[in-house]
Amino acid sequence: MSDPPRKETDIARQIRARGLARGQCPVEIAERIHDECGPLFGTSRVKAHRLSHGVALSDVVAQVKALYEVDGKPLPRLGETLLSAYESGYKRPGPEYLHYLCAVYRVEPDELGYQSPCICGRGHAAGPAAAVAAQHPAVPERSPLAPVPDRPLEGTVVGQPGDQHWISVSELRGADRAGGPVSIDVGEEDIVLRRTLLQLLAGAGVALDGQFLGAVDNLRRKMDDTLVSATVSPTMLDQWEETTLGYGRQYQATPSLRMLCDVLLDFSEVRRMADKRQPVELQERLCRIAAQLSGLSGLIMINLGDHRLARSFFRTARTAADETGDRHLRAWVTVRESLVPMYYGDPREALHLARKAQDLAGRSPGVAAAMAPAVEARALGLLAMRGRGDAAPSARRALVRGRAVFDQLSAEQTGDLAFGFTDRQMAFYEGDTFTNLGDHRHGDEVLSRALTLYSPTDRVDRTLVRLDRATCQLHAGNPDGALHAGRDAILDLPPEHRSDILVHRARQIGAAVGAKHPGFPGLQDFYEALAGPSVTSPTTDPAVPPAQQV
Repeated sequence: MSDPPRKETDIARQIRARGLARGQCPVEIAERIHDECGPLFGTSRVKAHRLSHGVALSDVVAQVKALYEVDGKPLPRLGETLLSAYESGYKRPGPEYLHYLCAVYRVEPDELGYQSPCICGRGHAAGPAAAVAAQHPAVPERSPLAPVPDRPLEGTVVGQPGDQHWISVSELRGADRAGGPVSIDVGEEDIVLRRTLLQLLAGAGVALDGQFLGAVDNLRRKMDDTLVSATVSPTMLDQWEETTLGYGRQYQATPSLRMLCDVLLDFSEVRRMADKRQPVELQERLCRIAAQLSGLSGLIMINLGDHRLARSFFRTARTAADETGDRHLRAWVTVRESLVPMYYGDPREALHLARKAQDLAGRSPGVAAAMAPAVEARALGLLAMRGRGDAAPSARRALVRGRAVFDQLSAEQTGDLAFGFTDRQMAFYEGDTFTNLGDHRHGDEVLSRALTLYSPTDRVDRTLVRLDRATCQLHAGNPDGALHAGRDAILDLPPEHRSDILVHRARQIGAAVGAKHPGFPGLQDFYEALAGPSVTSPTTDPAVPPAQQV
């Protein structure tokens, strides 16, 4: 007697053969394959369905691409490697790919192991032949992998020429909502944000209390829930994209707390639009807006000193960016996230994220491809200050790489402080690196040039540059000049612009003066001056060690 099969594919082949002989359907065979192979090989449900059809990865990829062709869409970037990652559990398919996998296997998402509804809002089991012809007329009815939907997708044009109409969401769901109330889904978070915004506009003092921060985080969590669960017009998306880019231009000119309220109110509106998620062809643009607004919220939380919420927003931004399949957007989120440990954590983590962003950006010139080496250089400069011997030459090489990519960027890519990477930011990063490497003369020259490039309204970066120049004075043996320059950099700001990241950096200068010159006169006055009004977050952990000691 031959030995029993020991390979996953051999066992699956036997189960399929027996199932077909007994008249079982592929869904029943897949369930049996999962039950028997799962405990032995960790076979996922989505892989069990492919094995139940007896086809290779390439066959499924070809079928998905054929369905894209039939739907009149550009061919997807789906390949055997990505499909294998889905089957092994390393990745989860986005809403659009999940829809087509359900169509290929004629099952619902939960039967593939994904506990979320399909974006098309319909069932994928076999239905009337007329529905098949309406949705996928070029697919043979008896194809072993052909989807047989029971009705067309939302947005499908049906009927004969001259008698076509657009199928709406309510028609497909059988819900007649004409004349019914329209839900605007205004939650407690919106009320808190609007109240805070009105108080700011009225000139009232506003503290970042637990209710406000709870509303901020709840709103982010709702976006997370929505991204995995809108019927919007292209014109509406055009307007939201313009609004988002406008926030990038206003990012440093507007007080951080005011900017956060504005951004999150729009973030909430985008979440409501995404909650319906009907037209697949508009989903990428919607997720891009969500990723940019969430990433911008993360940047603002860095300025406010709440590194926990900053990381949470960047995590949400990664989720949204992954849905777009845009490597440059994912790289932008990652390199911006690296600023969290740069200012409030371990520079080794900032170095890791900066290098990860470079891998994502690839070789083509882009914002993240230029910014990531510059962030890498800054992180290496911090490590060099802590005694890492190989960090200094590596930092200088990273600056050369960053400058080489930066010189290839377009005017559009170098014109935005938030979504781009400007010449003044590049000069700031270079000067900061030279300062951390101990080359204070060269650092001060570059920082002085950067200061001339910044607009007076670019308050965050401009103040950070001034604080770096104060550090150069300390390295040059002028602690009194360093304290005066640091104090003036903070006090020259209006109170609403004195965010935690700036006060935190100024205090580091005072700590460095105290370490090098114990009992230095004027140090107490320096700290008292910094104790004035500032915009900070009460959730900032005072025990977190400063990352950027001078």
